[in-house]
Amino acid sequence: MLQKLTIRQKKLAEYLLIVAGTAVMAVSLQFFLDPDGMVPGGFTGIAIIVKELTKEIVPDGVPLWVTNLVLNVPMVPIVLKINGWDFAKRTVAGSLLLSFWLAVIPYVQLMEEPDLFLTSVFGGVSMGIGVGLVFLGKGTTGGTDMCGAILHHFFPHISLPKLMQLLDVVITSVGIMVFGIRVALYSIIVVYLTAKISDRIMEGSTSAKMLYIISDQSTLIADKIMEKLGRGVTGLQGRGMYTNQDKTILICVISPREIARIKDVVLEADSKAFVIVNDSREVLGEGFVEIQ
Repeated sequence: MLQKLTIRQKKLAEYLLIVAGTAVMAVSLQFFLDPDGMVPGGFTGIAIIVKELTKEIVPDGVPLWVTNLVLNVPMVPIVLKINGWDFAKRTVAGSLLLSFWLAVIPYVQLMEEPDLFLTSVFGGVSMGIGVGLVFLGKGTTGGTDMCGAILHHFFPHISLPKLMQLLDVVITSVGIMVFGIRVALYSIIVVYLTAKISDRIMEGSTSAKMLYIISDQSTLIADKIMEKLGRGVTGLQGRGMYTNQDKTILICVISPREIARIKDVVLEADSKAFVIVNDSREVLGEGFVEIQ
């Protein structure tokens, strides 16, 4: 969708995605995670812990938006120096928008009797949708993203995802001491679902199947695939190490619903063909998502 827009329109669309994503994240926190003490990791997880620990000092505890803002602000100059202005401005936008939505969206206790399983599922899915939209807009909401980027600058031998996971583990572990092991275990479900759903949104809906076809009838099979399915086929030269004979290995990318048809086409041409089917998480190009 974003690929057909002008550069200015694309940037506007990306920032709108960040706005929408941070709003969904705030709903997840205010409706599901915070009411039941779920700690999703990141600065929002720290904010939930701080709110619980300060309830005896401040009525209802320190609001999530305050803690999120206070934690993110000191990180910005460091990230600006390390990662540059483009990354920093989107991070500032994401963290400010999340704090804004947390301030304006009310805290709501949806269920009179807490159901931690339902909370973890709906909280994790909604949080994943929000995070995925923010990432789709090439933004972040600060938190462990910024901390991970800073640590990665000083420890480049450790990958950024591992550093972020380590930080989330530390935050979730603190949550165990505050809310107990039972809630913390459900929080792991939240973290898992958030990662899975956000990844799925980032990958888009263009998942496909990629086939490797090894056959003595490669030319015939390729012709039938192009004729009956209208899909392109690429041939690579290979050698069978057992027979020591040269073979043409066909590569073809199709939609999942075409898998049965292409199997019939291949087996009709060569019942002894060797077919390998792999999942393709995203496909860009003619017949799928066009690139401009």
